[in-house]
Amino acid sequence: MLKKLCLLLFLIVAGGLPSKAQFVKEYKVSEKKDFDLVQLNFTTYKSLTQLKRVKTLEPLYIHGHLSKSNVLPDFRYSIKRNILDATLIHKNVESDNLGKSITSKLFSSETDFEHSWDIGLGSNYLYELDFNLGMGAADFDLSQIPVSNFKVKSASADVVIRYGSDAPNQVAMDTLLVTLNMGKVEVQRANFTNSKKIILEVNYGKIDLNFSDGMSAGCQVIAAVGGGTVNLKLPSDTYPIKIKMKTTPMCRTSLPKYLKSLDKETYVTKGFSASDPRLLELILDVGVGSITVE
Repeated sequence: MLKKLCLLLFLIVAGGLPSKAQFVKEYKVSEKKDFDLVQLNFTTYKSLTQLKRVKTLEPLYIHGHLSKSNVLPDFRYSIKRNILDATLIHKNVESDNLGKSITSKLFSSETDFEHSWDIGLGSNYLYELDFNLGMGAADFDLSQIPVSNFKVKSASADVVIRYGSDAPNQVAMDTLLVTLNMGKVEVQRANFTNSKKIILEVNYGKIDLNFSDGMSAGCQVIAAVGGGTVNLKLPSDTYPIKIKMKTTPMCRTSLPKYLKSLDKETYVTKGFSASDPRLLELILDVGVGSITVE
């Protein structure tokens, strides 16, 4: 009898403990005609965001797990002039305070994110993607997704852009732009982006940029960190590469011996040719911290 009473009390207490309730929101666009380009504008806060290709004929699918029901997302889309314009806004006014976001970043773990989003895109459409993450983390797998422009902005986030399979961008990307006030941006297989311009700017944090497989077309790159580190991995020195360093006395640099110095700021590989259509031109800009080139 005593054991049964203890078990009953335990169940009552356990049932009364607060739990982190979540609810699910799903959005999708079923239209498949009358447009060639999909423009997605996605705004969220304190979230884990994941994007990847899904096997579907539909252009867009969004699945969210949210912990607060008092701040509901607003999803809308329209089709005009052969363009599907889709917008999701999930915004917390309080989280717009930059100082609060940075403080939260310093004293929280990655498991503290209140929301998670899974975004599925198809292979049969051309995409322009614009993300405003507020604070959080993001994993973008662009494999088999034709992307012509890709922009990410955040007050405080860790961002990974990658190609999980051997499937580079099928179209020329005009610009890949990531701007963070605080956090880390990692671009794996950057050559797979097929981008004409790559701009990565982090006020405080880290940039990891990997071009290890070489470029099939020319690309201009800016990787700038106010305080932190830039790590760059290059392909073989037979590729045409030009690197310009913008540093201060408070930035240390580590460069491979195969790079040839043209002046105190400029380095090239033995395969460098200013007229080569595959030319990879990089500007590495660090105020306080380090630059490592491999």
